[in-house]
Amino acid sequence: MSGKRSLTNIHIHSLTNENSIEELETRLAPKLYPSVKPIMPMGKVNAHRVNKTWKALSQEPNKDILDQWTTENIESFDGNIENCIGSIKVPLGIAGPLRVNGLFAQGDYLIPLATSEAALVASYHRGSCVISASGGCSSMLLYQALNRSPAFVFSSLANAGKFVAWAMQKFKIFQDIANATTSHGKLVDIGTTIEGNHVYLNFEYTTGDASGQNMVTIATQAVCDFIKENCPVHIINLYVEGNLSGDKKASSQAYNSVRGKKVSSEANISREIIEKYLHTTPEQMVEYWRVSALGGVLSGTLGVQGHFANGLTALYLATGQDAACVAESAMGVTRFEINPDGGLYAAVTLPCIMVGTVGGGTGLPSQKACLDLMNLHGAGKSNALAEVCAGLLLGGELSIIAALASGSFTKAHKKLAR
Repeated sequence: MSGKRSLTNIHIHSLTNENSIEELETRLAPKLYPSVKPIMPMGKVNAHRVNKTWKALSQEPNKDILDQWTTENIESFDGNIENCIGSIKVPLGIAGPLRVNGLFAQGDYLIPLATSEAALVASYHRGSCVISASGGCSSMLLYQALNRSPAFVFSSLANAGKFVAWAMQKFKIFQDIANATTSHGKLVDIGTTIEGNHVYLNFEYTTGDASGQNMVTIATQAVCDFIKENCPVHIINLYVEGNLSGDKKASSQAYNSVRGKKVSSEANISREIIEKYLHTTPEQMVEYWRVSALGGVLSGTLGVQGHFANGLTALYLATGQDAACVAESAMGVTRFEINPDGGLYAAVTLPCIMVGTVGGGTGLPSQKACLDLMNLHGAGKSNALAEVCAGLLLGGELSIIAALASGSFTKAHKKLAR
């Protein structure tokens, strides 16, 4: 990590303006007294435990956090949170309908978006309307897999190699063990990475309609337990996750392969629709896209896109997905070209859409209601949700690039955020 000299000096000056270096050092020193009394951990969620936690805070329950609706529905949170004291309210907007012509998603979808950022819903709504007016987007689920990568430490490189040779012969056994832990997931492949006397096994699963992070962890742990008991090579240390999987991180490995669901979506937008809805031209949008693509390359981003994270975060919050997975999901590529008819060809490809329609937060009351609004809650719906995600992000790219190309980006934020 590094900083520029000028900014470093400004920061140092602001710190020492009212304090000496010795005073700053005292502020940073560990302080053991008075000791900190931790809140009693509460795993289960019910009214009694929530009130008990509030008492431990020595405060009366805040009615904006523990309101009547939350009190009435508190037990529905069980299994989704610990040390529960209530819920927060994030404004929920609606975009669309977005017409999607997919392998799994077919129809016009209302898109619930939870956010506190002004102009976000308006932008995705505008893009969705443009796509729908053009006959919809074509969205295709390309591939799906979720991985967990246990790490093994040996005394030597030779032992690491012996372990890999043994493990590769046990794949069918590993499959049977992993598959027995879940009715949704299937172990489909294993990759190997050797680094000195360390070995990383990259277990790849399908996860059905669940997002699946907990599922693959439990399945992998079962395989690791078998390995620990049966491996003929002495294992010094074993870790169920060696940080090779890319879980909740942007990684070149996931970008170049898949983590979750890989989806691509495209649309052809006529010149007339662009001028009517977006107030610009295909040429202006392609020219801005070229400039922004180069800017993305120069900044070192994984992929080239405008604001995938905006739409994904808002949709993930609304539908009960793991919002931290936006760190990996918001990688991908946006591409604009002039099509043979003089209109705009637009496409997005995302290798790491992490969504489910069962399990996790998808069963919470508000989040289930949002999925029901899309008719995408329950078994058999996750592939369609991934294709809708890609269509939504395509709409967001159309809208933001049009705003920047036409010079209306700042004006829109001034109007909607003030």
